[in-house]
Amino acid sequence: MDAQQVTERITYHGEGPIWDPVRGRLLIVDLLRGEVLDLGDPRTGRLDSDDVPRYHVGSVAAALRPRSAGGFVVATEHGFSLFDADFVLERQLPDVVTDAGIRMNDGGCDPQGRFYCGTMAYDERKGAGTLFRLEPDGATSVAFGDVTISNGLQWSADGGTAYYNDTPTQCIDVFDYDGETGEFSNRRHLAEIDPSQGHPDGLTIDAEGGLWAALWGGGKVHHYDPDGYLVDVITVPGVSNTSACAFGGPDLDVLYITTSREGIADGEEPCAGSVFAVSPGVRGRILPTFAG
Repeated sequence: MDAQQVTERITYHGEGPIWDPVRGRLLIVDLLRGEVLDLGDPRTGRLDSDDVPRYHVGSVAAALRPRSAGGFVVATEHGFSLFDADFVLERQLPDVVTDAGIRMNDGGCDPQGRFYCGTMAYDERKGAGTLFRLEPDGATSVAFGDVTISNGLQWSADGGTAYYNDTPTQCIDVFDYDGETGEFSNRRHLAEIDPSQGHPDGLTIDAEGGLWAALWGGGKVHHYDPDGYLVDVITVPGVSNTSACAFGGPDLDVLYITTSREGIADGEEPCAGSVFAVSPGVRGRILPTFAG
C-alpha cells in the first residue's frame, strides 16, 4: 500500500502523532522546535502551515498523551509538564534529566495510567538513554536504562505485554509487564528489521494486536502480527525519514504517519516534514490516557 500526503511540509522533525477523541483532532509534535501542532481532521483537505495552530510547550516537544482529567501530559526536553486542552501550562514537574546532552524522545501510557518516556543523547552515543516512569501523582522513577535511542512503546490489550523499540538494535522487543508495580521483565526480540529496510522508530498497535512500526531511513511502515510476522508494508512516497504512526479519525480507521527533514539536505525530498495517511483495512485501539 502507498500512503497519501495529507499536509504540506509543516514540520522539521514531525513525530508523536495521537488522535484526540474529545475534540476529534490529530495532534503531532515538531520535536526540535518544541511545538504541538493541531491538525484537526486532516481528511477534510490538505493542510499547509498557515492552516495549523501551533503551541510552543518548551525547547523540545518529545511526546504527549491525553490526561483522564482533561488536557495533556507532555514530555519536554528534560522532564514532564501538564497542560490544559488548549496547551496552557498548568504544572511543570521537576526535571528528570540533568545532562544537557540528553533529551526526551518518545513514550506512551500503560493501562494503569502511568506515562513513560525514554531519552537519547543528542550525539546518539550508545547506552546513554533511560526509560522514565511518571506516576499519576507526579512521582518519577527509572524503569530501565542502557538505552541508545528510546522509541515506540505500546501495550497489549490485557496490559501484560509491552512492546518497545530501541532504534539501533534493529528490533521490536517485547517484555512481560506487571501493571501493579510498573516493572518490565523477560525482554526478548519479537521482530528483527534488516537495516536495508530502515530503522525501527515510532510504534502503534491496532485493535487486533498488530504492531505498526515506522522505519526511519526506509520510507516505510511495517505491519507485524502479534507473533512478529511481517504481514503488510506501507510505502511513504518521496520520503525516507518516516518517524511515527498512529490510528485516527472518528472510527480510528486511518493510519497517520509523520515524517522528518532531519538530516535531509535543502532541496531534497520536498515532501519530508509532511503528514501522510492510509486506510489499511484495520482499526486502531483507543490508547490509555495519563491518570494524573
